[in-house]
Amino acid sequence: MEPPCAGAVCLMVWSLFADYGWFILIGLIALYVLAQNLPRKIREVRSPPPAYDPDAVAKREEAMMAARRKMQEEFNAQAEMFREKQKEREEEKRKQKIAKWESMKLGQSYKPPLGQSPAEEPDAGPSTSAAAPKPKSEKKPLRSGGFNPLSGEGGGSCTWRPGRRGPSSGG
Repeated sequence: MEPPCAGAVCLMVWSLFADYGWFILIGLIALYVLAQNLPRKIREVRSPPPAYDPDAVAKREEAMMAARRKMQEEFNAQAEMFREKQKEREEEKRKQKIAKWESMKLGQSYKPPLGQSPAEEPDAGPSTSAAAPKPKSEKKPLRSGGFNPLSGEGGGSCTWRPGRRGPSSGG
């Protein structure tokens, strides 16, 4: 004989699984995975960190410092070359201004060196295009000057005409 409330309890458990069975199953699987992995993670956190080899760390730091030093030396060399070129340009500009001032003082017009316009700055290196100007190439235009659909010209049967003014006449 079974107790009178056992049937009601079985019915209630059965309806609970019928309504929430998938959620219960997923929750049980998540609990199982946590129970398997949690003790291992706790041991990893509590254990002391692994000891590093001081020689390897020192070698790595020395290599990094050497690479940084080399990069800094390269940068300094490039900066020095740039400063020298800048000084040369400024010196040429200064000489050009002095020459211009001297020629103006004497009442002459200033003529820049051959191949330079007065607005151009002198270049440090020789120029290949200074002696002869480049010929312009004959390029074909992308579109002929004939038809333009926005102009209203060109004929055809599909032209737009404004509508009639005034009241519509219809019956």
